[in-house]
Amino acid sequence: MKFTGFLQKSLLLKVLFVISIAVIFFISGVTYKHLSTLSDSSIDVSRAHEVSLQLERLMSQLRDAETGSRGYIITRDSTHLEPYNYVRIRIEASFSILNHLTKNNEVQNENVALLENLVYNRLQIMENSIAFANANKTEELQLNLLRGKKTMDSIRNCIATMSELETKILSIRQQKYNNTFSNTPILIYIIILIGLILSVLSFVKINRDVNELKKANNQLSIANESSNMAEIVGNFGSWQWEIDNDKYSFSDNQYRLLGCEPQSFEANFDNLMKYIHPEDLEHVQDVMNRMIQNEKLPSFNYRIIKEDGQIRYFRGIGKLITNKSGSKTLLGTTSDITDEYNAILETEERNRELERSNKELTAFNYAASHDLQEPLRKIQTFISRLDDNEAENLSESGKDYLKRIIVAADRMRNLIDDLLQFSRSNKIEKNFETIDLNQLLDNAKLELSPTIEEKKAVILSEKLPELEVIPFQIQQLFTNLISNSLKYSKENVAPEISITAAKVTASDDERIPSASKDKYSRITFRDNGIGFEQEYAEKIFILFNRLHNKNEYAGTGIGLAICRKIVENHKGYIFADGEPNIGATFTIYLPTA
Repeated sequence: MKFTGFLQKSLLLKVLFVISIAVIFFISGVTYKHLSTLSDSSIDVSRAHEVSLQLERLMSQLRDAETGSRGYIITRDSTHLEPYNYVRIRIEASFSILNHLTKNNEVQNENVALLENLVYNRLQIMENSIAFANANKTEELQLNLLRGKKTMDSIRNCIATMSELETKILSIRQQKYNNTFSNTPILIYIIILIGLILSVLSFVKINRDVNELKKANNQLSIANESSNMAEIVGNFGSWQWEIDNDKYSFSDNQYRLLGCEPQSFEANFDNLMKYIHPEDLEHVQDVMNRMIQNEKLPSFNYRIIKEDGQIRYFRGIGKLITNKSGSKTLLGTTSDITDEYNAILETEERNRELERSNKELTAFNYAASHDLQEPLRKIQTFISRLDDNEAENLSESGKDYLKRIIVAADRMRNLIDDLLQFSRSNKIEKNFETIDLNQLLDNAKLELSPTIEEKKAVILSEKLPELEVIPFQIQQLFTNLISNSLKYSKENVAPEISITAAKVTASDDERIPSASKDKYSRITFRDNGIGFEQEYAEKIFILFNRLHNKNEYAGTGIGLAICRKIVENHKGYIFADGEPNIGATFTIYLPTA
């Protein structure tokens, strides 16, 4: 997860960098345009000044020419014509400059054309005046001078108009220039400030990422070391195969599992195959090829031969990983399962021994049910005949011995019968049926009716549910519990047995383990018998365990053990609670659908 976070942060930094570059380019463009505008404003101001200067220069040149021509007319001295002779060239130069300066201003361009026409007209008038003076045509000269004066006035008016217009243009351009110039420091400051902010942000971000990268590297080092320790403790190794580059890498413990020093040989397929048992070599190669095709396969077992020649059993598992660029890497782990394999072999041997024991136990059950009962029946038959026919001929001691033999034979028969019942309860027959438990309870009471009538017992029961059970086993359970209450009843006190039922859940009853099923039917048997100390609540379910002397209460110590076995066969629970001289309570939990 941390590496994913770093990738996201790296992407974020790249995005921030691109945005920063874009902002800088944008600001640079704005700055360039601003400086271009400033330059244009400066050029416009210079152009306006140049237009005014050329107009003044043009007017000055006309005055010089007019002064020179008048001086010549008055004095007839040709030296006065020198300004006049050069003025046309200068005027042409001035108009060339004016045309260039006003080419983007349509109004001024027209004014320049008009001015140019007037100026050349005025020069022509000067030339005519000189000619009239040379010809002594005084009247024509006066008229021509008058026309020259009017033309000169028109030139002045045109120059004044152009100067006024240029002044207005100059004022506007000067204002624009001033505004642009005044904004330039602010813009430069903003650019520097933004650049500084971006630089600081980038530095802070990079510095933070570097610190986090250092932490990640430290954590990665710790994680690698922890992984190495885990491999040693867990007795497994890891490996990688970059399929496109055919490059392998083994962890240190992978080498140790092979009986080698870490990184003691080059990690590649051929070197690894040298340690595979020859009989498993083809199997391992086939599995790795299928991993490349199927991307993931279940674990597989194989044998290796270590450097010291010892054969060990390994379990391998691998998964194919494809990154975004399409490169494929096969990741795998190898575990040494030799101890586990040997344990499985040992378990299988024990299971075979247990199976033999079960067969022997089955033979014993057969012997108990047939071979042992047959001589016991003969013994009881002959004892009965002896008691009926020869008892009077026996001494008092002989009669006492005969009674003891009769009691011992009866106990032997009861013991054999109970052992057979316990053996039957150990065999979990899967013939479950959905049946009304009230019916099984009635059958149990009917079976015990002679004892119930003899002891004048009172049995009160609520309605029991229908459950999916093994019928004969649950009937045996009810019989044993009622028989136990009748057996351990108080002397000269009629037994009272109450049977209640309720539906409960594992979360509602603290006696039910939390990992059990959720819903249960709780059936409770409560009596008013002699009870028992609570410290014996578990011992009474142990086979052949008795709390009372056999001379006080008859029994084999098997009945309650059978009860627990039956309940366990039904995935349920049974608990006992007792209080001396108050009574005993047996609580049964049977799972419901």
